[in-house]
Amino acid sequence: MISAGDFRKGITFEMDGDVYQIIDFQHVKPGKGAAFVRAKIKSVMTGTTKDLTFNPNDRYPRARIETKEMQYLYNDGELYYFMDNETYEQLPLEKQQVEEAIVYIKENDNAIIRFYEGKPFEVVAPNFVELTVSHTEPGVKGDTATGATKPATLETGAVVNVPLFVNVGDKIKIDTRTGEYLSRV
Repeated sequence: MISAGDFRKGITFEMDGDVYQIIDFQHVKPGKGAAFVRAKIKSVMTGTTKDLTFNPNDRYPRARIETKEMQYLYNDGELYYFMDNETYEQLPLEKQQVEEAIVYIKENDNAIIRFYEGKPFEVVAPNFVELTVSHTEPGVKGDTATGATKPATLETGAVVNVPLFVNVGDKIKIDTRTGEYLSRV
């Protein structure tokens, strides 16, 4: 069991017959009245989000989430196929299950798949990936003193703001949690 006062980002719990993950939370202690926890939660199964307030003493059963590293194989237009590295079984996933992470994953790269009671619900890209810039406007010479950035499209289709000195064909390192450019490789 977990109490609402112990809520943190990423924690999963069961409530009203569904499994929720904490996206954001805030402990509020008003001048008058009792303290409470304001949380934004996302349903693991349906993907819907809610903003709710909890009494810090409310207790909920913790959900058991399994994780497995799997290899991304290909996309057939509708489904995204991942392969279990141990059993070589293929797992087809729908776009809504992979949409946040797939822009940072190339074919044959590994990703973490999260399961609840054997059912996959989320794909998590590695924290840092190296991708090649497929399109960006050329930087203007002499305009680098301000730390200006420009949008760049990567080989997977992700669009990231990069410094002006980054060109097409450059390999760059990206933090997938924030979508920010880190360095040129």
